[in-house]
Amino acid sequence: MIHRTSHNPDITVIQPGVERLTAVNAKAFKDEVIALISDGAAQLVIDFKDVSFLDSSGLGALVGILKKIGNRGDLAVSGLKPDVEQMFRICRMDRVFTVYGDVETAVQTMAESL
Repeated sequence: MIHRTSHNPDITVIQPGVERLTAVNAKAFKDEVIALISDGAAQLVIDFKDVSFLDSSGLGALVGILKKIGNRGDLAVSGLKPDVEQMFRICRMDRVFTVYGDVETAVQTMAESL
């Protein structure tokens, strides 16, 4: 389900690989990302450039991923389309997650803080 690319050896960029992150696929997405964390990935950027819709289950998956990372690393999101960004704002997740306009900015900023 997820597509993974790396722009930096220490930062894993994840693309959900679906247009809609909903109750149908949110658990599978979360499980795949948690497996990456268990394998040692600690600095994650989730790139939402191809995701046009996100529901509360998708947000719940992100919160679960954030909890799994804990203090060992960092999680940022990038490329939010207007509807997804609105969902983040309505649920105040824009205060929980660091949001970047694009993946390049997210990776560069995270790399500078390592």
